[in-house]
Amino acid sequence: MKLRTRATLLLMAALWGVACKSPVDDPGSTLPGKCEAESPVVSPQKTDILFVIDNSSSMAEEQEGIARELPAFVEALKEGGGIAQDFRVGVITTSVYRRVLFQGEDQVRYYEDQSGRLQPVPDASGQATDERFIEGSDPFLVEKFRRLVEQGTDGSGQESPFEAVNLAVSEPLATKALSEGGNAGFLRDGARLLVVVVSDEEDCSSTARPPPVVLTGDTSVDHCTEQGDKLTSVDEYFSLFQRLHDSTGASREVLWATIGPVALSDKRAGLVQDVTSNGTFVRNVDCPTSNGPGFRQRALAEKFDQDLRNLDSICKEGYRDTLLSIAELATVAQSIDVVNLPDARLAKVELTRADGTVETCSVAAGDLRYEPSGEERSARLYFLGTCLRRADDTKVEVKVICAG
Repeated sequence: MKLRTRATLLLMAALWGVACKSPVDDPGSTLPGKCEAESPVVSPQKTDILFVIDNSSSMAEEQEGIARELPAFVEALKEGGGIAQDFRVGVITTSVYRRVLFQGEDQVRYYEDQSGRLQPVPDASGQATDERFIEGSDPFLVEKFRRLVEQGTDGSGQESPFEAVNLAVSEPLATKALSEGGNAGFLRDGARLLVVVVSDEEDCSSTARPPPVVLTGDTSVDHCTEQGDKLTSVDEYFSLFQRLHDSTGASREVLWATIGPVALSDKRAGLVQDVTSNGTFVRNVDCPTSNGPGFRQRALAEKFDQDLRNLDSICKEGYRDTLLSIAELATVAQSIDVVNLPDARLAKVELTRADGTVETCSVAAGDLRYEPSGEERSARLYFLGTCLRRADDTKVEVKVICAG
């Protein structure tokens, strides 16, 4: 009986030793054996913001309306939802090409000086400068940004914002020097890309040249809708944007927002004909100042956000609230870079909500996902479930749980 008791005690001691083995001792472990005084560092959130401005003949008032509300937009970007913001802004136009049947002749014009190229920032007198984008830290950001979004009304009436963005962020423009008419340097490693399309007409984008849709002088028809089967599909453009990577090989997070030809009441897309004394014009339902329906515009916005919080109507009298919503989209990333994090199992994130409550999140609980660092890129934490970040969060703190 005494021998059995002694053997039992020895076995229990052995099992206890196995059960209490510290993960610090595991082969290849990066867990520290004692608490570190220094907390992991949360890097400023980097966002490259690309406005895509419709510069066709009908857009003067809309451009002015956007420019008027940019101070509120910029201020909201800087507030940042509890994390420091590092952003820059650039502008391209919706002008890539225009194909029209005129007096029986098929004519194609290409807008080579636009076509996805970052447009020069005008100086105070309106003259073009060598500057192609504006840093968020620029003390003259708002004044420059206002001048930059007013792109005039001499552009193509065959608006192609999807193709303009595709050209802007892919080869060869994405890596071609600014001095040579490219966009190199605008997109940064580790930065998200926020695209903001501003247009009153349907998208007419195609990767094919010459463009497949032919316009005529008949304003009662939306040619880009009637010949929509010839265009590059919305699904294909979405796939192109989802496959973007930075120079380190890391996936680039892309956000998409549209101020476009959709209904004021419920953001739906639908074609109506507006009969006036000057002729019959195509509009979107419940959007009287539009010049076309918004089927494709709405569809791509929905690909990025099924709740359509990233979509609003170009027919609004003012764009302040719309731009503030887009700023929220820009500042609330659901992932953050982290350094000085030895092991994902030790990560604990505390989110301070607007009402002062603190949400505690961890990889173990399943409300955080960890992506390890790679060559020349930081590790990232992704927020999930109840720990999704909100625009009014006041603080994000990453802490390490001690293993020793």
